[in-house]
Amino acid sequence: MRHPHTGGCHDPHFPRTMKLHLTEHQERNVIRRYEDGRITINDRTFQHSLIVTPEDIVDDWGPETVDELTAEDLASVTQLEVEVVILGTGVRQVFPDPRVLEPLMTASLGFEVMDSGAAARTFNILAAEGRKVAAAILM
Repeated sequence: MRHPHTGGCHDPHFPRTMKLHLTEHQERNVIRRYEDGRITINDRTFQHSLIVTPEDIVDDWGPETVDELTAEDLASVTQLEVEVVILGTGVRQVFPDPRVLEPLMTASLGFEVMDSGAAARTFNILAAEGRKVAAAILM
């Protein structure tokens, strides 16, 4: 039987009220947009290469192109305590010299090389799954 004032069940075991609690989620970085020469993370737009993790943005990362990328640049990524590195190489997928990738291999990190648009999409998927991921995006 429905209760005339609450519309709920008249059963005394049926709760008439329900407490709702706001669950606060830690702010996570989400890549909202990538286009040649520009990337938007959350509400900030960058026009230079950077590294993004779910928690941090390293926006003073040096190389702008695969030709400028060095082993030292990728060695800095290994310090971020991630398990997967996605290297976005700009508009097109370009594989760096294997010697440049050596720091990732030495650190036993999983890594993928892809164009920066694909890297942005892959980062968002892995970050949403709770993975410890870094995307090193070249412009």
